[in-house]
Amino acid sequence: MITRIQGTRLRRAAAVAVTTGAMLATGALTVAPAQAASAPSIAAKGGYVMNNATGKSLYTKAADTRRSTGSTTKIMTALVVLKQSNLNMDSKVTIQKAYSEYIVDNNYASNAKLIVGDKVTVRQLLYGLMLPSGCDAAYALADKFGSGSTRAARVKSFIGKMNTTAKNLGLKNTHFDSFDGIGHGANYSTPRDLTKLASAAMKNSTFRTIVKTKKYTAKTTTKTGGTRTMAAWENTNPLLSSYSGAIGVKTGSGPEAKYCLVFAATRSGKTVIGTVLASTGPEARKADATKLLNYGFTR
Repeated sequence: MITRIQGTRLRRAAAVAVTTGAMLATGALTVAPAQAASAPSIAAKGGYVMNNATGKSLYTKAADTRRSTGSTTKIMTALVVLKQSNLNMDSKVTIQKAYSEYIVDNNYASNAKLIVGDKVTVRQLLYGLMLPSGCDAAYALADKFGSGSTRAARVKSFIGKMNTTAKNLGLKNTHFDSFDGIGHGANYSTPRDLTKLASAAMKNSTFRTIVKTKKYTAKTTTKTGGTRTMAAWENTNPLLSSYSGAIGVKTGSGPEAKYCLVFAATRSGKTVIGTVLASTGPEARKADATKLLNYGFTR
């Protein structure tokens, strides 16, 4: 009796072993597909990544939590300028003392080192805005493209255009109260909204050209009609030099915003675009963006 039971158990065990081996051979017991990489851990408090072509979400972390945006605000500044009807990129703007005083008043905020009295083209101001993150260039553009009889009125008008554009793009968690990200308590967005904003801006060929440029040298016109060759403006986006396929977009930082980066890259015809907000330092935000791009390209 014991022998028969043991024999039955052995035959059943052998049958299970054969069946299991067959399933393993056919892949029937594969636990998960190889491409299902786990979502990365990032230092930033918020993050979002999407497929730029389809709008499909690829990664989210507090993607709809409103946070200070720092100079990533300047993506909207540039977009508002580029959406102006009959825009003349070669029209010249005279740099006012108010722009340089604004830099000093804001603890020497990031700037393009524009010289009072120089005449600078709109194209040059956009490079000065997006590469060295010039708050002086942002002020000049807001003054130029806002409406009103006073500088204050024109700046207010321009910020109004920024908010109208945000509304038109369906950015429900975004509001601007400054032209450069030096906010006054109501300048905020989210990783999802900023990514959508950048995606919209990247449809403009001039914007795409500017944000992927590593270095740009402007030649401005001096008060006396001469030519001034400015010191080269270098792009603050570290991914342009470190990540294969990087094509933009904009850094941001500040006491409240911490370290932010809106980023995009194209590989094998696929463009991944995203945002990290409130990372812990410049190297951390670079590492965060790198992780998210790598992850995005596997999805």
